[in-house]
Amino acid sequence: MCDLQGCGQGVNERPKPQVPSAQRRLFLKGLASLPLAAVLADPLLAQAAGQRTRAVSLALPGGRQASAHLAVPAGEGLFPAVLLIHEWWGLNDQIKAVAAELAEQGFIALAVDLYGGEVADTPEGARTLMSSVDPVQATETLTGWVDWLRDHEQSNSHVGTLGWCFGGGWSLDASLATPVDATVIYYGNVRRTPAQLSTLQSPVLGHFGTLDKSIDAAMVGDFQRAMAEADQPEPIIHWYVADHAFANPTGARYDADDAALAWSRSLAFLHRHLQWL
Repeated sequence: MCDLQGCGQGVNERPKPQVPSAQRRLFLKGLASLPLAAVLADPLLAQAAGQRTRAVSLALPGGRQASAHLAVPAGEGLFPAVLLIHEWWGLNDQIKAVAAELAEQGFIALAVDLYGGEVADTPEGARTLMSSVDPVQATETLTGWVDWLRDHEQSNSHVGTLGWCFGGGWSLDASLATPVDATVIYYGNVRRTPAQLSTLQSPVLGHFGTLDKSIDAAMVGDFQRAMAEADQPEPIIHWYVADHAFANPTGARYDADDAALAWSRSLAFLHRHLQWL
């Protein structure tokens, strides 16, 4: 997960989640569950969780192929679905691990790939990948996956979007491009005009940090005013005394309490708007 200064860079003076060795071994064997933050903070645990997803592909117009990783809840029945959109690093183990966690929470979770299989390990590489994204193709990819989730044999036909930073902005854009039932944004760029927002058909939940110097109160305030001008329902905005990327356990600005609160709010929001009405 990323921040605007270089995703995961810097020195984090806050202690990161620690997992006792016995619980760690049980998790790696698939015999125990752990808090999401603990999994994301440990590369080996994140990799193990990510392996609980499976690769899927989607044929798009023009002969393009889109890829993603899917996690489905255990058991029978129909489930709500969530489209996850990665940060500027690409579709890495952390994002796949979030998909696996959402499946544990009762959602069909699809972590999409907007980078064609590439994953960056330096800020420079991530910036290059992010700048290479074609907005038209990315929109086509995301709308195609939303349709795919609605038609999935275990889907209850309700789909939400969720993304962080780069993916947070795309969570909103996907919801503008095609009807969805819920939109969750973690500190993503929300600078949109009323005309752009006029196509939105879902409620919006946003998580933002008061110490964030880029995705700041001025931008979010403009977004709220543009939503009102577009006659859209007021978005649910939560502010945290935290910086950009506060929900990232691998980053320099992680805040455990705020991350846990934001995640619980996101789950409640998704459950409320994606279940059968």
